[in-house]
Amino acid sequence: MPRAYTHIKHLEKQIFEMKETGKTNREIATHFGFGKKQITRLVTRHNQAERKAAAGILPRRRGRPSKGHKPAEQEKDNEIKRLKMENELLRDFLRIAGRR
Repeated sequence: MPRAYTHIKHLEKQIFEMKETGKTNREIATHFGFGKKQITRLVTRHNQAERKAAAGILPRRRGRPSKGHKPAEQEKDNEIKRLKMENELLRDFLRIAGRR
């Protein structure tokens, strides 16, 4: 009997409640109509995310960064480079104009 499609993430809370009561991955999978591997992978991903969070590792944003987005450090370095170039240009101009 095919099941109606439900994303496994929506059932995560119920799955972990069943894990706490002592149900096996196979029992949970048959209850929801998933494969045993799907439950195993879900639990593995969840445990990895918790370990990383406990270690203080923040999750990286996925996908392409937005056009205007620059990390603060990189933005600061670019501003310094721009100001150095501008300063050098003004110095050259004053030298050519005979002011220095």
